[in-house]
Amino acid sequence: MIEFVMAKESDLPFIVDVYNATIPSRMATGDVNPVTVADRRNWFHSHNSQTRPLFVVKMNDQLAGWFSLNDFYDRDAYNKLAEISIYVHSDYRHQHVGSQILEYVDENARDYGIDTVVSLVFGHNLPSIGLFKSHGYDKWGLMPKIAEMDDQKYDLVILGKHL
Repeated sequence: MIEFVMAKESDLPFIVDVYNATIPSRMATGDVNPVTVADRRNWFHSHNSQTRPLFVVKMNDQLAGWFSLNDFYDRDAYNKLAEISIYVHSDYRHQHVGSQILEYVDENARDYGIDTVVSLVFGHNLPSIGLFKSHGYDKWGLMPKIAEMDDQKYDLVILGKHL
């Protein structure tokens, strides 16, 4: 059974651990070095239960991942638009956690004043692109070779969906 629970500050070490575990793959984040709980504290507090939630995901009462709905651009005209970040613990990948998160967002985003969701995904992250496309997200943009990691340039794909 899967649950989505509003994250508490005591969840921040788990959130950081799951995030840091993705850094070496160069697939899910532009960070190239691990972050600390202290580094992410302000980011954590930028979320709220009214408009920009941050959830931990539990499967069978175990922490399995997290997702957040973040400001896309800090201007009033974009208040109903959120950027989604999804991170799943390696022990829970390939168990449809990402799909269940996106289904939850489809059903509940309007409760947070959100009617449009975008995801920024590296062009070589085909599993994530496939996940979003399978849930009705379309390619809304391509920013070619804008990210540099390990002396290599990567594309950033913008996927979006009006709910």
